[in-house]
Formats: sequence, C-alpha cells, structure tokens
Amino acid sequence: MEFIDLKSQYRAYQTEIDRRIRTVLEHGRFILGPEIAELEAALADYVGVRHCITVASGTDALEIALRALEIGPGDEVITVPFTWISTAEAIALVGARPVFVDIEPVSYNIDLDRLEAAITPRTRALLPVSLFGQMPDYDRINAIAARHGLPVIEDAAQSFGATRHGRRSCGVTTIGSTSFFPAKPLGCYGDGGALFTNDDALADKMRAIRTHGGLQRHHHPLLGMNGRFDTLQAAVLLAKLPHFDAELERRRQLGARYTERLRPLLHLPHAVPEVLDGNTHVYAQYTIRVPNRDTVAQRLQAEGIPTAVYYPKCLHEQPVFASLGYRWGDFPVAERASREVLSLPMHPFLTEADQDRVIDALARALTAENSS
Repeated sequence: MEFIDLKSQYRAYQTEIDRRIRTVLEHGRFILGPEIAELEAALADYVGVRHCITVASGTDALEIALRALEIGPGDEVITVPFTWISTAEAIALVGARPVFVDIEPVSYNIDLDRLEAAITPRTRALLPVSLFGQMPDYDRINAIAARHGLPVIEDAAQSFGATRHGRRSCGVTTIGSTSFFPAKPLGCYGDGGALFTNDDALADKMRAIRTHGGLQRHHHPLLGMNGRFDTLQAAVLLAKLPHFDAELERRRQLGARYTERLRPLLHLPHAVPEVLDGNTHVYAQYTIRVPNRDTVAQRLQAEGIPTAVYYPKCLHEQPVFASLGYRWGDFPVAERASREVLSLPMHPFLTEADQDRVIDALARALTAENSS
C-alpha cells in the first residue's frame, strides 16, 4: 500500500502529462518558458488574486516573501512551533528572529487567543501556517495584524485548494505562499512553490527577487536569488490542474469516511481531524492522535500499512533554534501533539477497500496496545 500514490495518479493522467512534457522538450525553453506564464495565470485565477509568482520551492517562496517585505536583522516574525522547519528557517535565513506562539488542539493551527500578546515593537510580520489542509481564522488574524500595522504571510504549503467562507487558501492575506513538493495536494515531480498577492508592487519585488534581483537582464536593483520554477515542472502542474478539484472532492470524501469510522476507536481528546466551521479541508495529511504512537505505527507497519509522523519534534526542540531560549513546557499543546500525531495513508486514489484495511489494522493495533 502506498502512503501517497503518485504512480496511480500518473497512470490516470499519463497522456496529458506526457504531452505537456514533450511540448517543453520540443520547444527547448527550459527556464521561464511559456508554461510558466500560463501556469501563473491559471493559478492566480484559481486562487482569485491578481498575481501568482512561481518559484523553485516552498521554502524559497517564504524567503522571497520575507525579503520583499524588507524583513531582516533585528526584526521578529511570529509563527508556530508545530510545523516543518522551513517556516522558521526562512525567517532565520533573512536574519530575523522566529517568535513562536502555541497551537490550538483542534486544528493544530495558531492559537489566536495567544497571538496578540506575542506582538512586540520588533514584530514585522505574522506567518501563520494552515497545517494538514485547513486554514485558521484569517479574518481574525488579519484584524489583529491591521491593528498593529503588520503584513500577514500565509504558509499554505499543505492547504492549497482549501477554502474558508468561500475564499481560497493563498488568497486571504498580504502574501500567500505554497509548495508543489510531489506529496502536496497539487504536486509536481520535483521541488516547486508559488506566491500569491493582490499588491502590484509586492508582486514586482517578488518576481525580481526570484530572478537575481531584477526584472530586466543585467539590471539588478535588489539583492535576489536564483528562485525560478522549472518549465518542465510547470508542464506537469498544467496537466494536473484540470483534475485538481475532483481530487479535492475525493480527499474530502475519504477524510469524512476515515473520521466516521475512526471516531469510535480513538479516545484521546481531538483524536480525529475536525473541520472548523466555514472551512473545507484538503487533507494533505489525515492525522489522528494515538497513545503510544510509535508502537502503534510499528504494529501497522508489520501489517503493511505505511504511516508518517508530522512532526515528531517541535521547532523549539531543534538544535538550530536552541539560541532562541525556549524550553520544554513553553508550548504544551504543540509538544503534546508532536508525541501523539500519526498520519495515515491519504491520496485521491486510495480505494475504500484499502482504507478499510487501514482502519481494521489500526483497530487491531489499538486493541493489542490496550491489552499489553
């Protein structure tokens, strides 16, 4: 069984993917070829914003956003400790200090009751994460940001395609940032990412930073980077994009079915994903909470059921961020989640028969754990 089945997806769309790739091979414009502009227009339209800027990775996207906002040494950016390292890594790469705020236990997203207290005179941006596939309350986040004159960057690496009150992820903040890593809901066949904004000036700056700091060849008004998205990867996404909404609907069906079947089996608080009011969930990961997580995962592996842990450590536990001065116990909700979460196979090509195998194996693993 595959945890994420990219091979079945390729077989389903093989004719379109191969045709798109062949077109790039034939025209030979492998860097910023015509597929880049075509994809950016399609993605901007999908999200409902004026500008999409594709980039080389989701991590580059975050760094470019911070650079475009002129955030650097001496500045602070607020984010969460329960996320992939790139969220805080990008903050540190521009010389700023990541400031962590604990998550709330239902959605694993930032605890909005704690957010405003973390703002200081050095705060230059808010960088919430839309974890596992659904968005936090960005109306409330944007209102807090507006009171303090701060921009908001949505780290939507796991939530592309999700909505809140009908507005799409990546289209509700100053800048939206996402990833096209192969395992993401909309993934290419390598690294990739994108930025979204309605701000014309910010869009121009992000395009320039992406391409060594200039929009014209041999003219570099900004300090930039080589953050361009590959034309071949754009071709892959253009082939997949027409199928994306159908895949999201299938993810929602599978997520709801998991939740219905697993809720009676799991007894920890918030043990199954809950969809917040007004939200849709794209289930980039279907994540449950179980006691003795690692033992349960081993029992599932023995039955041929792959699992993953996002994430076994919080960011304040990582050695690279030891200098921030945080200690165990500073973020109890995130810390508990890191020791309990377990993600199950989830992708649009998961059959109900295989899903039943996962559920039945998990029931046996939990029974064995309870009797040991």
